[in-house]
Amino acid sequence: MTRLRFFLDTFVATFLLFGSLTSADTCIDCFIHSRAAHYPNSDVNGTETGSCGYGTFGATINGGDVSAASDLYRDGVGCGACYQVRCTNTNYCSDKGVTTVITDHGSSGNTDFILSRRAFRRMAQNEDAAASLLAFGVVDIEYRRVPCSYPSKNITIKIDENSNYPHYLAFVIQYQQGTKDITAVQLCETQSYVCKLMDRSYGAVWTTTSPPSGPLSLRMLFSDENGDETWVVPVNDIPEKWKPGETYDSGVQVTA
Repeated sequence: MTRLRFFLDTFVATFLLFGSLTSADTCIDCFIHSRAAHYPNSDVNGTETGSCGYGTFGATINGGDVSAASDLYRDGVGCGACYQVRCTNTNYCSDKGVTTVITDHGSSGNTDFILSRRAFRRMAQNEDAAASLLAFGVVDIEYRRVPCSYPSKNITIKIDENSNYPHYLAFVIQYQQGTKDITAVQLCETQSYVCKLMDRSYGAVWTTTSPPSGPLSLRMLFSDENGDETWVVPVNDIPEKWKPGETYDSGVQVTA
């Protein structure tokens, strides 16, 4: 009886340990420990020359709570992703931290994030604590992926200034919502429904030579780390006579 009880206790303990390890390995809401710095310039917002290719939009989106990322940049796939970032020094840091959007690529002092000065300050409990955080320069943090949310905005398509109608089309996708990444984009003729796969030139910039003629329909592939993929087709088309520098409303929001 004693030996049986021993084996039962051992089995239960092993099962509970395995279960806890499995939960930790699959936890998508868990915080990851790292470090963060801030942009050294005097501008409280991000940079207009970020590696994602957003331009001015990349400095002002999300109220200027933006960041450069190192590994999380993922060759541009990480552009537009949102993260909750909070510093861990309880003398200065709030529990909520800040939600920041990836708009650039970079690292400093073994960091995962280089936050805009505005975002860096927003991790603090108050203004005095914010001044202290800025003086530290680099702080210990924890972070996790969270949904991007722009309640009053649809996904928009900004035609790059370097586009050349009708021979070369480049654009960035703005106001990317939810927690999934845009991993592929197709450009389709609205009459024949023949589609062409676009190239990720760099960051969030999608390009193609000899784009189809006529009004153009987009298909965007949203993917997550679990392999779940969904093609999203905007309600609105890119007009036939698209112009460099113009922005077109897709008519859709993606919240998943």
